[in-house]
Amino acid sequence: MPSYSGVWTLAAQYQAVGAGNWPLPPLSGAIGLFGGGNSGANGNVIEYITINSTGNSTDFGDLTQTMGNLAAFASSTRGVFGGGNTPGTGTVINTISYVTIASVGNATDFGDLTVARSDLAGCSSSTRGVFASGGATSGTSNSLVIDYVTIASTGNAANFGDVTLARFGLRGASSPTRGVFGGGYTGSFQNVIDYVTIASTGNATDFGDLTLNVYILAACSSSTRGIFAGGYESTTGGQDTNVISYITIASTGDATDFGDLTVARRRLAGCSSSTRGVFAGGSGGSNVMDYITIATTGNAASFGTLLTARTELAGCSNDSGGVQ
Repeated sequence: MPSYSGVWTLAAQYQAVGAGNWPLPPLSGAIGLFGGGNSGANGNVIEYITINSTGNSTDFGDLTQTMGNLAAFASSTRGVFGGGNTPGTGTVINTISYVTIASVGNATDFGDLTVARSDLAGCSSSTRGVFASGGATSGTSNSLVIDYVTIASTGNAANFGDVTLARFGLRGASSPTRGVFGGGYTGSFQNVIDYVTIASTGNATDFGDLTLNVYILAACSSSTRGIFAGGYESTTGGQDTNVISYITIASTGDATDFGDLTVARRRLAGCSSSTRGVFAGGSGGSNVMDYITIATTGNAASFGTLLTARTELAGCSNDSGGVQ
């Protein structure tokens, strides 16, 4: 076995593996994953970042199939991606797949959603993941369905309950106990926020309203605060927004203005550590990543760029609000 001195780089890791010498060392720290999307190609890509630093994303592996408009969540060890549609055809997907976050590599089949749908929301506690609402048949109808999985196992999702309003383009955030779903589209733009207690089952309850009527936005969270960012909002008939707003997850009530993204965009993805939120990709196949400090308010700052510029992607992390 050859020895390496100096900085242990990703290139050196791949060189070692290619030579058949030793496996990649495990990833550590707060790792964010961005999976799937629509770039005209490479709709199965998964990339990763170290959230509490800055810099460009790095290749992680591939999903089990090309998926856009999907949802994601994670535990401290495993990232899960589900639902969406096939870029180019719009075929709605019921597939759920997973990765082990510490180990760079391709996703593995997990099971199926109870109802195939796209543009759905995902959130999780440390043990249970929840998928909510979405477009059930190529965007022609919306689903009330919330379903759940036990993240550490594999198997098909089970019914959890219903959201307060069937819609697509909503997004989810969570504390260790509560999942919150914001925004969406029903034929009109929505500012609805509703919530569930993740450890139980049952229908969602009204939480309050976002600052905008908006859908195809992004969300992330610390253990106490939920963040909603970007999307397509209803001003003058519809336009991309740079608005970031926040809620206190343990309470109920309307969202409050937080600041602005560096670039207004829709169909972006969010992930977070216990202290920092990162938003990636979006409109027109963006490679932009920007970040905020969740406990404060203020405008986002540049984080780096995605390896594969794309829209309709999903994000998750091993240190998000639900995991802490």
